[in-house]
Amino acid sequence: VTIIVFTLLRVVPGDPALLLLGGGTEGASYTQEDLDRLRATLGTDRHPIVQYGDWFLNMWRLDFGNSFYFQSGQHKVDAPVFGFIADRFPITLELTLIALLMASLVAIPLGVVSAFKQDSISDYAARIITITGIAIPNFWLAIIMLLFLAIIFDWIPPLGYAQIWDDPAKNLQQMVFPALALGLGNMAFIARVTRSAVLEVLREDYIRTARSKGLTEQKVVYRHTLKNALLPVVTVGGYEFGRLLAGTVIVELIFSVPGMGRLLIDAVFHRDFPLVQGIVVVLAVMVMVLNLMLDLTYAWLNPRIRYT
Repeated sequence: VTIIVFTLLRVVPGDPALLLLGGGTEGASYTQEDLDRLRATLGTDRHPIVQYGDWFLNMWRLDFGNSFYFQSGQHKVDAPVFGFIADRFPITLELTLIALLMASLVAIPLGVVSAFKQDSISDYAARIITITGIAIPNFWLAIIMLLFLAIIFDWIPPLGYAQIWDDPAKNLQQMVFPALALGLGNMAFIARVTRSAVLEVLREDYIRTARSKGLTEQKVVYRHTLKNALLPVVTVGGYEFGRLLAGTVIVELIFSVPGMGRLLIDAVFHRDFPLVQGIVVVLAVMVMVLNLMLDLTYAWLNPRIRYT
């Protein structure tokens, strides 16, 4: 991941020093000495292998370097990348958790009902909902939500960000609609996996045995079916959590949520190499940690799984 993101940033056209000096705008005034001095300050005048080696070694000390855009140019202040990530990551994490929670609360019951009422009107309705949810891009849904709220109700979510412990009501107003836009596709995918997993479990002999013993349908669902059908659902939920965490970029931009996704967009536009590299690495590490946690959760959910 570090090699790929470092290399791609250097291959893509655009010089951070030129951008900071206004080289991309008409009428910008600077000398070659100014350009060379700024490149030396940013460290981009060194050989790429030296740049990568320094960054990679410092990264193990949680030192991702300083932001090009905030360190130089008009700001002239020290701007450690880790500080930006630490400020923005909780916002993205909150948005992701709300989206996943909303999706799971709808998807699991919808999938269970669809499986138990197979080939009924409820099943067909649930399948139409899930297919539609998978087909709709979240950025398109976010734009439609904003247009609908603005035109029909003459209201848009408040701009900026309020901490949940400072103003819970305003925080909920800001987060609920971005979470809905993010969570629709997630809900549809989890619902389809839940339906397939439940249908597979319902065909097992122990389900027929449970029913033949006279157990109520409620006990068959909760005690025997859901517990055994949960493993693939947890797998998909963990995968979707990682995908949501790294996929909030456009939705955060549309709803003006100041999270990691919006920070990444700003960093790319300003050719802020250290900031882009830091965000990508943190997201990659989070996805790997989530996969590890999923693997450890399997043993708890299914005692037949043993790790050596």
